[in-house]
Amino acid sequence: MIQRLLLRLLSALLLALAVPVLSLPTTALAEQGPQTGLQEDTLVVETAGGTRHKFTVELALTLQQQARGLMYREHMDDDRGMLFLYEVEQPLSFWMMNTLIPLDIIFIDEKGVIINIQHGKPRNTTPLPSSRPALAVLELNGGLCARLGIRAGDRLLHPAFGVKRPS
Repeated sequence: MIQRLLLRLLSALLLALAVPVLSLPTTALAEQGPQTGLQEDTLVVETAGGTRHKFTVELALTLQQQARGLMYREHMDDDRGMLFLYEVEQPLSFWMMNTLIPLDIIFIDEKGVIINIQHGKPRNTTPLPSSRPALAVLELNGGLCARLGIRAGDRLLHPAFGVKRPS
């Protein structure tokens, strides 16, 4: 009698656990592909030498948008990027899971100053951290910072950092 009861309880438990697990592949497949429809804005990166580089960026503002980032993108133009904005400065770390293109991951403080730049390789799950707390991250095509001379200490001009964009 007790064995039968335990067997029924175990069967019910396994069934309860199986339902969510069986639904995962469908959910995962439905979410694959790049996110679209994000709000866009422009920002300028001003180098220490005074050179200005203008970018059109998608804004990743919600936790869901930030978690998805540039995953599944197969291409991004050099004048485009994604800006991740957070409410407070905090230690940040990014990875490249499901990211198909190389990225420069630029960590930015509350004044818009670049803290450090990490170079993400496609599909790599190694954490790429900020060297100190950051308020934002700008993702650009991999190698673009080196080609344009963008370095730590350079500044982003954007209202999120209390700086108006130049006209």
